[in-house]
Amino acid sequence: MEAIQEDLLKVAKRKEVHGAVIDFVEQIVKNWMADGGRGGDAVQEVRTTIEPILREAGLDDADWDSCWKTIYEGRSTNEQISEWEVAESIVPIENPVQMNLSPISVSMSNTNKVSLDWLASKRVVASQVDKDKLQKVISRHRQRAEKRGLKAADPKQLIDDEIAAITKQVEWDPQAVVDELLSETMSDGPRVTRDLLLENFDITLGGKRILTNASLLLSYGRRYGLVGRNGVGKSTLLRNMSSRQLSVPATTSILHVEQEVVGDDTTALQSVLSADFKREALLAEERRLQLALQSVPPVDDKISRMMTHRLEAVYRVLHEMDAASAEARASMILNGLGFSNDDQRKPTKHFSGGWRMRIALARALFCQPDLLLLDEPTNMLDFPSVVWLEGYLLNWPGTLLVVSHDRCFLDNIATDVLHMHNEQLEAYRGNYVQFLTTREERLKNQQREYEAQLQYRQHLQAFVDRWRYNANRAPQAQSRLKILEKLPDLKPVVAEAPVVVRFPAVEQMTPPILQLDEVSFRYPPREEGMASPMILEHVNFNVQPGSRLAIVGPNGAGKTTLLRLLCGPLEPTSGHLYRHGRLRIGFFSQHHVDQLDLRLNALQLMQQRFPGSTEEEYRHQLGAFGLSGPLALQTLATLSGGQKSRAVFALLAMERPHIMILDEPTNHLDMDTIDALIKALRDYTGGVLVVSHDKRFIDLLCTEIWICAESRVQKFDGSIHEYAQSLLLARAKL
Repeated sequence: MEAIQEDLLKVAKRKEVHGAVIDFVEQIVKNWMADGGRGGDAVQEVRTTIEPILREAGLDDADWDSCWKTIYEGRSTNEQISEWEVAESIVPIENPVQMNLSPISVSMSNTNKVSLDWLASKRVVASQVDKDKLQKVISRHRQRAEKRGLKAADPKQLIDDEIAAITKQVEWDPQAVVDELLSETMSDGPRVTRDLLLENFDITLGGKRILTNASLLLSYGRRYGLVGRNGVGKSTLLRNMSSRQLSVPATTSILHVEQEVVGDDTTALQSVLSADFKREALLAEERRLQLALQSVPPVDDKISRMMTHRLEAVYRVLHEMDAASAEARASMILNGLGFSNDDQRKPTKHFSGGWRMRIALARALFCQPDLLLLDEPTNMLDFPSVVWLEGYLLNWPGTLLVVSHDRCFLDNIATDVLHMHNEQLEAYRGNYVQFLTTREERLKNQQREYEAQLQYRQHLQAFVDRWRYNANRAPQAQSRLKILEKLPDLKPVVAEAPVVVRFPAVEQMTPPILQLDEVSFRYPPREEGMASPMILEHVNFNVQPGSRLAIVGPNGAGKTTLLRLLCGPLEPTSGHLYRHGRLRIGFFSQHHVDQLDLRLNALQLMQQRFPGSTEEEYRHQLGAFGLSGPLALQTLATLSGGQKSRAVFALLAMERPHIMILDEPTNHLDMDTIDALIKALRDYTGGVLVVSHDKRFIDLLCTEIWICAESRVQKFDGSIHEYAQSLLLARAKL
C-alpha cells in the first residue's frame, strides 16, 4: 500500500491533481485490498471506477498505465486489513466532493461520517479528507469578510441547510437515487427484463393455506385481472408481493395502493408530485449542485468541472423523464379522479378517508411503477371516475395486477385473467368474458378426460378381475394390472359450489309508500349569519313496491344526502317528504364494516341484533347468504370484505324491509355473489333503490336511472352504457 501511495503522490505532484481526488482514490484501493484484492469482477470494478476520475484530473495514458500497474501488482503483497481498522483510520467530512464520472453515491447525514455507497457492489467506501484543513479555509474566508465589515455566509452551512431541508421531505437517500439514475443513463449494457416470474411458492395466513406450489408469470406491459371467490386470499397475495415476501427482483419497482395517504398540511397536488421520488431526488440534486457551484469561496476548478458535468447529466435525465410537465400530469390525474382545481390545492387533512384513498391512487398512477397492484380500486370511486380510470389504464405502460369484482371494468381493461381457486393460480388470455368461455370449455375437457380415464381403468380392472385366476389368461391379467398401477391418480373435476342469496317475501302495501315532492335541503350553517350551500333543490322522486331504481352521479353531488333523507335521519329544508306509516326501510351502507363489532362472529352478531330466535334459525338465515358451517363461527375480523358484506345482508334480510336502499352493495363481493345478489333482488317483492358504480349490476337489475348532479335529481332516458358514453364525450370536449 505504501508503494501505491508513493506512486500516486508523485503523479499528483507532477500533474497538480487535487489532494481530495488522491485521497478518494487511495481509499477505494485500500478498501478493495481489505477485501483481499481478488476476483476478476472486483478488479474491473475498481479500474472502471478510478480511471475516469484520474483521467479527468489530468493523467495521460502513460501516467495512468504506471499507476494501474502499481495498484494491480501491489494487491499481491497486500497485508490483510480488517474493515474495523479501515473504518478507524478514516477522517470523514460532513460535506464531501461530488463526482459524476463513476458509479459512486455520496449520502448526506447528520452523523459525523459520510458514507460513499458503491452502487455496483453495494459496499460502503468512506472518504479520507482532513476536516481541519477545510475548517481553516472557511475560517480565513470568514476573517477576511469581517475585516470588510460584511457578515460572512458560511458556504458549508448553506449547503448543509439546503440538504437538510431537502432530505427532510423524503424518506429515501436522494444521492443514491440520483447516482443510480445517472449510471443507468450512461450504461450501454442490456436492460434487465421487467417480466416477473415467481415459481413454486406457498402462502399461508393464520394457519390457512392460501396457495400451494403455485407459479405466476407477469409479462411486462400486460394488464392482469385477479379473480376468485371471497376469502381465497387475493388481497393476501398482493400484500406478499408488495412486501417482497415472495422473490420479486429488487430491480422491479412495485406500488400497492392499499392505505390512504396521511392527512397533513401538504396539498393534494404536492402529495402526488412528491410520490415520484426519482424526480424529487433529481430536483434536490440540481438545487444542491447549483448551490455548491455558487458557494463562496468557489470550489476548485477541476472539482467545479466535475460538478458541472454531473449537473448536465441531471438536466438530461430530468428532460428524458419529462419532468417539466409533471405538475400538469398530476393535475390531470387528480381531475380525472374527481378533484376540482380548488380541491387540488387543499391540504390532505381536509379530505375524508375515501378521498385520501383517491390521492393514494393518484400517486401510484403518477409514479408509473414497473408493477402496479390495485385492490378493488373502483370501490372508492364514483361512476364518472370509474369511467375515467378505465380509459387511463388502457394506456398503462407497465404491468398491472388488479383485484376487482366489477365485471365491466375487467372486461374493458384486462388483457389476461388469473383465476385463484383450490390453492392454485390459473392463467387465461383475454378479458373476463373470454375467461368465462375458456374456463367453461376447459372444465368440459377436463371432465371428458376424467370420464375417459375412468372408463379405461374400469375396463382394465374388469379384465383383471375376470381372468386373474385363469391359467391361460393370468399373464395378460398380470400385464394389465401393472398398467393400472402405473396410471396416474385420477382427480375428479371439482366445480365451485353455486352461491345462493335469498331475501324473504314481504307484504304488499298500497302506494304511495315513499315520495319526495319539491324537496330542497341544506345542512345547518357552521357559523352564525353564514348560510350553507343548497345540496338538493326541487327534487321530485318516488319509490314504489317493485321499483328498481339506480342513482348515479359524481361524488359530492348529494347522493348520500338523498338516501339519508329517504331513510329518515335528515328532514327536508323545504318541500314535502311522505313515508307510509307501516313502511320498513332496510339500508345497506358502503361503510358497513365500521358499524360491526369485529370481535363477534356472524352467529353472535345475529343473536345480538335480533334476540329471541333459535340458533338453527340464525344459521338458516346466515346460510342463505353463504355463511354456513365454520364460517358462521369465525370472528368478523378474520373474514374477507365480501364475507362481511354477506353478514350485513343477512342482518338486512332479518328486518324484512318493504324497501331496500343499497349504497354501493357490490363493493368487496365476488363475481358469483354479485350474480346471486342480482337474481335475489330481481325476485324480491319489495322496492329497490341502489347507488352503484357497477355498470353491469345496474344494467341487469335497474329499470330506471336517475342522475344526481348540480343539486338536481333527474331521470336519464337511456341505458347505463349510454350514460357512460355521454360522460366520455363530455370529457373529450374539455
